[in-house]
Amino acid sequence: MKHKMVLHKSQNKGRLRAMQLQLDDVALFTRIAELGTLSAAAREREVPVSQVTRALARLEAGCGARLLHRTTHGLSLTDEGDTFLAHARRLLDTTAELSSELSGKLAGPSGWVRLSVSPVMAQAVIAPSLNGLYQRHPQLHIDISADDRIADMAREGIDIAIRTGSPSSETLVARQIGSYGRALYAAPSYLATFGTPQHPDELARHRLIGNSANPQLNRWPVTAGGKTQELLVQGHTRTDNSAVVMALAQQGVGIARLMDLLAQPLVARGELVPVLPQHFASTRVPIYAVMLQERHRLPKIRACIDYWAQWLGQLSPAAPAPP
Repeated sequence: MKHKMVLHKSQNKGRLRAMQLQLDDVALFTRIAELGTLSAAAREREVPVSQVTRALARLEAGCGARLLHRTTHGLSLTDEGDTFLAHARRLLDTTAELSSELSGKLAGPSGWVRLSVSPVMAQAVIAPSLNGLYQRHPQLHIDISADDRIADMAREGIDIAIRTGSPSSETLVARQIGSYGRALYAAPSYLATFGTPQHPDELARHRLIGNSANPQLNRWPVTAGGKTQELLVQGHTRTDNSAVVMALAQQGVGIARLMDLLAQPLVARGELVPVLPQHFASTRVPIYAVMLQERHRLPKIRACIDYWAQWLGQLSPAAPAPP
């Protein structure tokens, strides 16, 4: 029994010595597991599928185990593949963090940061902020994915998602970087044509802008006579995109309920005017920067979040718009 145990240990040591894995193959395997197909991983890297297949075979040979089941229905992880994936992610994250820390100490935060954000936030907050971010951290590059849907961060390679509402997944970390409320706004041209309402009851004869994608946004809380009720808005004009709602209001199409965080710079420039602010001011909602748990410590991620937290603080209704 003692001889067999020694032999078993010797075999394990031999296998460990033989496990010379290429870090790039490990990174490719994690993307195959996240994307679900070899072809998707090949398209992402802009290489032939055969090259991805060879890398996977090389990795499995180095591990001495099959990591993926391949069937006509797609790919699935084996038990060994599931274990390997967990360790692979930790290895890649540690490597990325080490590289980022070393390069950050020499030249500051650097590299690409992929950001997921709604179109209206991308237009009104992120775009105006980038020159300042690049001046502070010239080695950073931002890749913006502007979409109203909630992105699958691991699958789509998202580093930071700016969201309202904290995440429920244990694989995500959230940091509050700002807050917003909602209020009514209209362009001076609209008010010059249709008049400025003095009481919520007068909105019945005005052109209101509704949201066709999110019915909840058509429930406008209104406070009058010490009571809070809801104004159900059918909309003289409707759209399924929040950025278009703001554009319609700017063009004088009607009165819209907008995020005050985004409307305040337009108010400061005279492009929008608050309407019935004493009746339609809402409670504030937190804005979060959401990150994958294993990546939130990277210097390039921290640098972006610190900067946008400062920027959003300047955009709060109580403060003037940033220069």
